[in-house]
Amino acid sequence: MGKGMLSICGEKQQVFLLFLIEIILIVLMGTLMTYGPEANATLLKKHSEDHGNEQDKKPRSDPLRIYPNVHVMIWIGFGFLMTFLKRYGQSAIGLTFLIGAVLVQVALICDGVLHFKKDNKAYLSLGSLLSADIAVAAPLISMGALLGKTTYMQLLFMGIIELIVYTVNKYVGEHHLMAVDAGDSMYVHAFGAYFGLAVSFVFGMKEKPKEHSLEGPSYQSDIFAMIGTVFLWLFWPSFNSAALEGDDQQRAIINTLLSISGSCVIAFATSALVSKDNKFNMVHVQNSTLAGGVAIGTAAGMMCQPIGALVVGSLAGSLSVLGYKYLTPVIQKRLRIHDTCGVHNLHGMPGVLAGIFGALMAGLATEISYDYSLYEIFPARAPNSEAKLGEMRDDYGISPGRNRTALEQAGYQLLALTVTLVMAIVSGLITGLIMRMSICGSVMEEQKFDDVVHWELEEEDLHEIPSKIKERSNRVNDQLPMDIKNMDASNSCSF
Repeated sequence: MGKGMLSICGEKQQVFLLFLIEIILIVLMGTLMTYGPEANATLLKKHSEDHGNEQDKKPRSDPLRIYPNVHVMIWIGFGFLMTFLKRYGQSAIGLTFLIGAVLVQVALICDGVLHFKKDNKAYLSLGSLLSADIAVAAPLISMGALLGKTTYMQLLFMGIIELIVYTVNKYVGEHHLMAVDAGDSMYVHAFGAYFGLAVSFVFGMKEKPKEHSLEGPSYQSDIFAMIGTVFLWLFWPSFNSAALEGDDQQRAIINTLLSISGSCVIAFATSALVSKDNKFNMVHVQNSTLAGGVAIGTAAGMMCQPIGALVVGSLAGSLSVLGYKYLTPVIQKRLRIHDTCGVHNLHGMPGVLAGIFGALMAGLATEISYDYSLYEIFPARAPNSEAKLGEMRDDYGISPGRNRTALEQAGYQLLALTVTLVMAIVSGLITGLIMRMSICGSVMEEQKFDDVVHWELEEEDLHEIPSKIKERSNRVNDQLPMDIKNMDASNSCSF
């Protein structure tokens, strides 16, 4: 009785916290944010008058072309990909919906804090919405490592803290280290994966992960999860090219398509090779086929050539399948890290591979192969002396850089990857400890991987004791018309 009342109080507390979080976001949004020149009628007019150019009424690139694709990836792709559990489909879709809706607001505010304007407001535009969508991918990746084992409030607290650290890490990587990561494979995928694994490690410290009867797929749930896979596969080129323009964007789309195609084919082949009777494994097909999209992300806009994109994608597909087959059980047994969706194999290892491949391509980049676009892709490599910069600035709009060599840029790429991994793991461990506080609630062992924790289910009778099922059946029979009852009786007699 007391335990039940405590549970009800805890659930009500989470509901009130959800209301409170949205109220705080409304206040912060009203205080800190406003429309940018592209979306504000008054500012747009002033913006065009200041520049005296009709073309300045529109931004150089049109985020509207890419933004819907990324939006679909985050909510449909990630949501459906996590529906593979037999009794957690509503939570996979519903919590992705809820968590994403809250965190996209948090991401906008976090990014806005770094970009205050003269009027002490941060500007909102389609570009900032696109950046927020990409940022939300990091906590949704982390959510995959914890799927079925947490309350929605635990996930919200995790996401809010993670986005704050993510914003700081990406700012350090882009503005201080000046590392290039076009598809955010380091800043989003590797960060999100190892953050989530660190949180899962903290959960495993308290209680060793156990086998659970509901931790597995059904025939129907696997099909639903494939919807997420196909959406992610189709739109991944948009994700990797979203922040780029011109020829860089075209290269990113081409490289990503080739890489993710290579990972798809090799993932199928490797899956059949390591599986019983040389048959395909649906877990590998749902996840490892996408690994090439992650692995090419850092170098997506670079001149890695079609063969380079195919090779790194194929390597990622094979590495991901082998991770699911051999590495995941070892990590769970030895480190007590339970990774529900296998984010280490889809996002973690391919994200690290992307960082290493990006560093390799940065070390090989020369002005001969890139011309002046070398300094657009790697701004830190641009000259910092006026004598060398004059022509490039006048003809190509290139700003002063740090005069880095190719090897120096490669070193900074690896440094950015290292900093990302350290920040993800350390902040994930701290966040895991915070999530275990009573205010966030918790899920008991027998309730894990079950929608009944968060949802009113129509088929509750599946879990009811037989007497209750019989009682409900009798109530239904009592409500049947007399002629139908007689018909059933006559039919039973005929047998």
